[in-house]
Amino acid sequence: MVRCAGRRYARPVVRRAATIPAPVAAARSTRSAACPCWKADRMTELPKRRLGRSGMEPAAVGLGGAWWHKAGRQGTIAGIEAALELGMNFLDTYPGQDEQTWGDVLAEGGRRDRVYLQAKVSSHVRNERTSDHSAARTRSSVEASLRDLRTDYLDSVLIHGYDQPEQLQTDDIVDPLAPGNALDELLRLKEEGKVRHIGIGARNAEVHRRAIDTGHIELILTYLEYNLLTQAAATELFPLCREKDVGVILASPLAMGLLTGAEPDAENEQRKIRDMTEPKTHRMWSWCRERDIDIRHLAIQFCMAAPVDGFVLPGQASADEVRSSYKAGMAVVSVDVWREFGEAFGIDVSALV
Repeated sequence: MVRCAGRRYARPVVRRAATIPAPVAAARSTRSAACPCWKADRMTELPKRRLGRSGMEPAAVGLGGAWWHKAGRQGTIAGIEAALELGMNFLDTYPGQDEQTWGDVLAEGGRRDRVYLQAKVSSHVRNERTSDHSAARTRSSVEASLRDLRTDYLDSVLIHGYDQPEQLQTDDIVDPLAPGNALDELLRLKEEGKVRHIGIGARNAEVHRRAIDTGHIELILTYLEYNLLTQAAATELFPLCREKDVGVILASPLAMGLLTGAEPDAENEQRKIRDMTEPKTHRMWSWCRERDIDIRHLAIQFCMAAPVDGFVLPGQASADEVRSSYKAGMAVVSVDVWREFGEAFGIDVSALV
């Protein structure tokens, strides 16, 4: 275990079988040909993680929902099936990304009540490229997700589509935290039992701070702010979340494709990573290639060791990518590798050694 700010955080790698997360305890089924990546005698459960004061304890690696529209219905079904079989019990969905398919899969065999299911509101709803934080749209979005996902409750709902404080100064977006808007409507939906926990998804620390200061936010999703390339979230956001006991979902641990193992593009890195003073993705890629190390293992396990209560949410888009993220979470990376990597790139890896 490692200690930070009075709390204890589990290391990301376990060499023995971990306790199966509660929502999945009854869900394990006989392994099938749909997931041939690991033999039964090698199967090990992902460790579970505390998600702040929400009380949720998801597996350390979850199933992201942003990119499944690229996979089609059958590809999406295969991806969800693989995730469930591997013990990924936190499923993140997205309006307009065929939530009906997710609902069909979860309706089989009582799976719904053995996973944590998250939806979003105020985002690009039903393929509309605008954000609407009104109470009416918030309610209609939640009710549409409930219908499509074939469930009567959502474990968590994130306010989404609001990434910069400056957006509130324009005429085309209203403050989701202001009285009568998205947050208030989510609180009403929570009272009705349709939503269990409320969170916010954004990339900006000030957006998160404003939301957390309301006292109603139990979890946040942040992306591209904590990975091998940048640890910006560790400066302000993580200390605030520890203080307020807010759970953290670390999305895009592979930096939106920069750390997948394919040779990266420096211009793409500069577009995605803020305040990048010196592109280093290619150096990391070369370093790993020279040592026959899978950079995905380092990327996901580094985020799993973040000094905050939370878990990692890759943006998978195929069953193979689901299996890859599971393997990355379970792989054993030596202390020597972490030390050498940290020294080579000036990254604090103390939680991993």
